[in-house]
Amino acid sequence: MRIRAAVDADIPEIHRVRMSVRENVLLDPDSIGHDDTRDMIGRRGKGWVCEVGGRIVGFAVADRIAANVWALFVEPGYEGRGIGSLLHETMLDWLFESGISTVWLSTDPNTRAECFYQNASWQYVGRESNGEARYEMSREIWQEQ
Repeated sequence: MRIRAAVDADIPEIHRVRMSVRENVLLDPDSIGHDDTRDMIGRRGKGWVCEVGGRIVGFAVADRIAANVWALFVEPGYEGRGIGSLLHETMLDWLFESGISTVWLSTDPNTRAECFYQNASWQYVGRESNGEARYEMSREIWQEQ
């Protein structure tokens, strides 16, 4: 298992993993294109991929401008191996080292993703207008872990 920074050439595989998930499914697959991802892993933030046997099986993307987790997904069949936790840790370390004091994310309620974030000490702060649950993580809470 190898975590490394995402590059433009990874975008097709990032999208393949994104479209493979069973929860937090994109209702409109065309709503996030390759250019959006390129912007996120280049100009707005940074992305990471997890490779197993040379195959990308998970990815995370942080948006430094919005101070949020833009994406964290693991391909079905590779879940439960610690990939999400490694990507999560790498992403949050980078965000907080970038000088951000509080990070947020939103996710579908009552999902394994929501449980993952709750178990990682994210604090629930309410519902988004689209019905997603909004969570925040402070640098102080992250450093206590």
